[in-house]
Amino acid sequence: MLAQLVSVSERVAATAARLSKVRALADFLRALPPEDIETAVMYLSGETPQGRIGIGFASLNTASATASASTETLTIGDLDEALTAIAAVRGAGSAARRDQALGGLFSRATSREHRFLIQLLAGELRQGALAGVMLDAIAQASGLPVLEIRRAAMYAASLGRVAAAALTGGTAALGGFQLEMFSPVSPMLAQTASGVGEALRELGGEAAFEWKMDGARIQAHKEGSEVRIYTRGLNEVSAAVPEIVEAVQALPATSVVLDGEAIAFDRTGRPRPFQVTMRRFGRKLDVQKLRGELPIGAFFFDCLRIGNASIAERPTRERYRALAEAVPPALCMPRLVTASEAEAQAFYEAALEAGHEGVMAKSLEAPYEAGNRGASWFKIKRAHTLDLLVLAAEWGHGRRTGKLSNLHLGAIEPSSAEYVMLGKTFKGLTDAMLEWQTRELLARETRRDSGTVYVRPELVVEVAFSDLQASVRYPAGLALRLARVKRYRDDKRAAEADNMDSVRAIYAAQGT
Repeated sequence: MLAQLVSVSERVAATAARLSKVRALADFLRALPPEDIETAVMYLSGETPQGRIGIGFASLNTASATASASTETLTIGDLDEALTAIAAVRGAGSAARRDQALGGLFSRATSREHRFLIQLLAGELRQGALAGVMLDAIAQASGLPVLEIRRAAMYAASLGRVAAAALTGGTAALGGFQLEMFSPVSPMLAQTASGVGEALRELGGEAAFEWKMDGARIQAHKEGSEVRIYTRGLNEVSAAVPEIVEAVQALPATSVVLDGEAIAFDRTGRPRPFQVTMRRFGRKLDVQKLRGELPIGAFFFDCLRIGNASIAERPTRERYRALAEAVPPALCMPRLVTASEAEAQAFYEAALEAGHEGVMAKSLEAPYEAGNRGASWFKIKRAHTLDLLVLAAEWGHGRRTGKLSNLHLGAIEPSSAEYVMLGKTFKGLTDAMLEWQTRELLARETRRDSGTVYVRPELVVEVAFSDLQASVRYPAGLALRLARVKRYRDDKRAAEADNMDSVRAIYAAQGT
C-alpha cells in the first residue's frame, strides 16, 4: 500500500540519526513485493520513473484542494499507473486534462498521502533518504556488501533498479550492471585541498597531478567509426563539437570510453573563459560557422573502457596505461606523477602560468567512482571557490527593482540530506545574469514572503570567497566571507555541487 510507504517516509524524516534512517528503510524494503521495489525506492529517493511530467506548483496547489479520501486504498502500482497516464497527456488542452487527471489522483489519496504527493511531485521530498542513505539501506535489506551496491549504482539508470536486482537476484544480478558503450555514466568528482602539500599527505605520498582546465567535462564513447560525445549531465552533444568527434574517430583504439575536458583557446593559445567554451554546446545551428570562429579541442585524462572490457574499477595506474595506448600525447591532459611537494608546486604554478585554474591530484591506486566525490581526487585552485546551490533570492532595489538579486547560498549536509545555508551575495551579477536568474528562479519557486522567493535547490552557482568564518547565524556554524558569483554552472546538476564535507575541509585547512 502507498500508505505504508508514506509512513516510512515520515519516520525517516522525523529522525536525524543516519543509522535509524537506514534501519527503517531496510525493514520496509524487505517487506515489499518484488514488483514494487524499483518504484518504491525511486519515490523514497524523491524521484519518479516518469521523470518530470509537466506538473507545476500551481497545478499541485489546485490538486491539493481536492477533498481527500477517508480510507487508504491507493497502492504503489496505482500511483505509478496514474503518473504514467498524466505524463502521456499531450496536444491541445493538455494542461487542463493533466490537471483533471491530477485532481482525480488526489481524490483517491488520504490527507497524509496528499502531503507526500505534493512533496514528491514538487521535488521537495526531504526525508533524508537520498543516495548515500538509500545505498546503505539496500545493502542492509539485501544482506550484500555496500561496496557491491555502490559499484552497481555507478552504472544503473536508477537506485530503484539496483534495489530490485539486489533484493531479488543478489550478487549475480548486481554483476549485470556494467559500463556499457553509448550509455554514459556520471563523472567522478573531487574534494578540495588547500595546496599540493595537503593533497600529497591525504593521498599517502606519490600522486598524479594533472592540469585543471576551466572547460566542459566530456565523456567520449567510440565503437568502430561511431563516436558520441556526452556532457557531464549525460546529454549527447556530438553534433555541436564535430572536431572532437573527428579527433576521437582518428584514435587507434576501435572501442574505448574516455573521460576528459573540452576547452576553447584563443589565437595565442590561451584558454578562453568557461562561458565562451560553453557557447559551443548550446549551438544547434551554424555549427560549421562557429567551428571556424570558436574552435574547440579535447584533453583526455582517464580511460574507463577499452576493447570489450570495462576498466573503471581498475587502479588509476592501469587506467593511465590504457589511456596512453588509446590516446596520443597531444590529446592527453598534462600530467606529473611525483611524491615531491616542490615538483608538484612547480607543476601547479606552470598550470596557472598557462592560464588554467590549477591542478587535480589523484591517487594512483583508486578505482573510478562514477558520480562520487571520493577521497582519491582533490582539486587545487588559486582562489577559494565552491559550487553551491541557490536556496532562495531576495528582490532587488534601485536599478535592480523587479529582479531577484541577493542569492541565498547553501550546500547539502550528507549526514542528514538537508540543505544548509552558508550566506548571501548579490556581487558579481551582470545585468544579463540578473535577467536570466530571475526567470529561472521564478520557474522553480516553492513559496515566498514579502521580500524573498524560495526555490527548489536545482541551480548550481560557482562562488568565489576570501575565506570561511565561524558563525552563529547559520545552522552549519560556518559562513562565506566576501562571497561573489563567478558564474552559473549550467553544466552541473544539483547532486554534483559541493557538499558540507567539502566546505568543512576548506575551513579546517584555514587553520582557524
